[in-house]
Amino acid sequence: MRNPVAVIGAGPFGLSTAAHLRARGIPVRVFGEPMVSWRDHMPAGMLLKSTPAASSLDCPQPGHTLADYCAAAGGPSLVSDEDIIPVETFIGYGEWFQRRLVPGLERVRVVSVDRRPGGGFELKLDSGELCTARAVVVATGLDGLAYLPPELAPAAGDGPSGPVSHSSRHHDLAAYAGRELIVVGAGQSALETAALAAEAGARVRVVARGRGRVGFGAPPWEQPRLRPESPFGRAWSLWALSRYPQPYRHLPERTRHHLVRNVLGPLGAWWLRERFEARVRVDDVERIVGARAADGAAVLTVRTHAGRVERLAADHVIAATGYRVDLAAMGFLGDELRARLAVSRGAPKLGAGFVSSVPGLYFTGLAAASSYGPVMRFVCGTEFASPRLAGHLAAACC
Repeated sequence: MRNPVAVIGAGPFGLSTAAHLRARGIPVRVFGEPMVSWRDHMPAGMLLKSTPAASSLDCPQPGHTLADYCAAAGGPSLVSDEDIIPVETFIGYGEWFQRRLVPGLERVRVVSVDRRPGGGFELKLDSGELCTARAVVVATGLDGLAYLPPELAPAAGDGPSGPVSHSSRHHDLAAYAGRELIVVGAGQSALETAALAAEAGARVRVVARGRGRVGFGAPPWEQPRLRPESPFGRAWSLWALSRYPQPYRHLPERTRHHLVRNVLGPLGAWWLRERFEARVRVDDVERIVGARAADGAAVLTVRTHAGRVERLAADHVIAATGYRVDLAAMGFLGDELRARLAVSRGAPKLGAGFVSSVPGLYFTGLAAASSYGPVMRFVCGTEFASPRLAGHLAAACC
């Protein structure tokens, strides 16, 4: 293939982008395992928080929505806001989408990306191949971006070992049956991890910062009807952020990062409340001071709202503390390339069409959230990102 576009990553944003590029007749090579983060780094039995309407990968060709996949696979239809999507169904959908629209996927890892002196990029693959590309789209999703707060990071082991590990390290929570487990966090990941572990036989408590018990969203039938619909619920702010992300990158830096962190922030799905409250204890604290191993147990030190320092012991601490974009963690980007990238708090600054400050280098998905808003954290963001990225790239290559 002569001087194609390289797409790094085969999750929802990578596959959607590749489908749009192929539809425009642009040669493209896509590298990565399909849906790998969803398959290997989400807990078995997980249910998606997003509704079916917000869970389809965008592409130019009709007939490739989540509902189309369910019909083709002979499974239950998932169409209403009250339908809940098992992660296994979503993985199957992504793999089906890939087979139909991105059939030439190359299941290899990109080791390095560097600029070529004459223009374009050189990529080295873990197969040993060196190849060139006229442009590169980074769509690596959550890979390498798991965030551990400074007070927990020193106690983390390699993988799920050690007193503390990130929730992305745990696919099979049945390993904690009969054991004491602390889950740190108050968002969907923390609450669902805790519920699944408790249902598997673990004794679980959630430690969350903030006053009051953890929160859950309202079910669809209780959503306010006089506000516009969005993929995330009925609210004017959510509607604006999901339908009109174009102006977002012109907001002040502090505002952009605040919105990415806090819009649709720590909140459990409506359907999780009953399962969670029946089995999981919650301790809300002012802050977490640190964590360590002691006598074969994990010990979490916290400061209560009354100002007391307490130590909570368990067999293990799972930190469901989310993900943060950090270009320093994208080790496949060459040093010279990273040095030329304009960055905002660790994330690339993107212009129109998702292009970075290095011409020909694009970012999509979570890495684009600080430039285009919270919608880039969700699958439905492909509807905005993929056609615009492909259009910009097509114009730049002509």
